[in-house]
Amino acid sequence: MLTPKNEKIIADLISRVEKLERAIFTNKSAKSKLADKENFQGATGGLRYLISKGFFDRKRNFGEIKKGLADNNYHYSNQAVQTPLNNLSKAGGLLVSLKEKGKKVYAKRK
Repeated sequence: MLTPKNEKIIADLISRVEKLERAIFTNKSAKSKLADKENFQGATGGLRYLISKGFFDRKRNFGEIKKGLADNNYHYSNQAVQTPLNNLSKAGGLLVSLKEKGKKVYAKRK
């Protein structure tokens, strides 16, 4: 027989499970985040836009990245681009950074 205390515990558990299910099953994947227009704002948004368009399918150096951003009307200082570029190339990020001939290059993480 269920006591009022047990009913409250069960209701609380059901509420927690529903909250977890919403968090797990309604999160967008990385690819759907890329497609979201709101994520294309600012320097990070410009980099995400280039990723979504396949710009990083091959290795790119910083100069090529700055030109790619400028060609798509993202005009930012070197420092404003470098910080999100570093963040996107951290472990688990969308990009990977490599050293070639003493220079850093960036490519899409596979």
